[in-house]
Amino acid sequence: MKYQWILGTLFIAGSGFSSHLAAHDAAIEFRAAGSLKAAMTEIISAYQGKTHAVVTADFAPSGLLRKRIESGEKVDLFASANMKHPTTLSQASLSGDVVMFARNKLCALAQPEVELSSDNLLNQMLDNKIRLGTSTPKADPAGDYAFKVFERAEQVSVGAQKRLETKALQLTGGPDSAKPPKGRNPYAWVMENKRADIFLTYCTNAVLAQKEVKPLNIVQLPDHLSVGANYGLTVIREAQPHAAELALFILSPQGQEILASYGFDTPTLP
Repeated sequence: MKYQWILGTLFIAGSGFSSHLAAHDAAIEFRAAGSLKAAMTEIISAYQGKTHAVVTADFAPSGLLRKRIESGEKVDLFASANMKHPTTLSQASLSGDVVMFARNKLCALAQPEVELSSDNLLNQMLDNKIRLGTSTPKADPAGDYAFKVFERAEQVSVGAQKRLETKALQLTGGPDSAKPPKGRNPYAWVMENKRADIFLTYCTNAVLAQKEVKPLNIVQLPDHLSVGANYGLTVIREAQPHAAELALFILSPQGQEILASYGFDTPTLP
């Protein structure tokens, strides 16, 4: 499979990745979606082991990161939890072309006392007694994907979309969202503090949350409600050349295998 990225000279073909890279002088300023933190931290460590590069990474909701880049923050490489935000930068000539490097999907994270299954998920979300949590739309793509689930629910039950949008508690991913303690998974923290009974988030986030708060349950969305997420990668305009090398590594078999180990679907692996 071939991926071509038009930004000066950057071309990916086949599956090889050279470990003989040039010495790095300045740190690569890397910004990525919060849902990528665990996987990208390992990818960065592996990349630095090969190249002795210095990578300064910051993880936050993709929409907020896009706004920071638009406002002039010095960034070399941006990994978003959707294609929209990096494409917006590309169309504004603030970055190169956009490559889809991973896929994710939404799951329902539930308190142990909530009787939840794929079959009764919609009925439970619509129940007035159930507090339904999401991330913040526009600021965090996970919130946008959750609201797409609500759109799909309308096809199953008339009026469901409005009811779900009205009751949804936008608890994470916004500029004013409460911040968890350092080192804590935000979804584990929200659920541990009983701020929601059901929370719609990426399946990869749900797995990490369950590792911190083991009684939480993870429920797959039924096919008629399921929403997938495509993750986009782009090199920012006037980035230092080594940013392209990190992008290559993310798309290499080693980078893709690390993403897959955290539950992401990866486009360059069989």
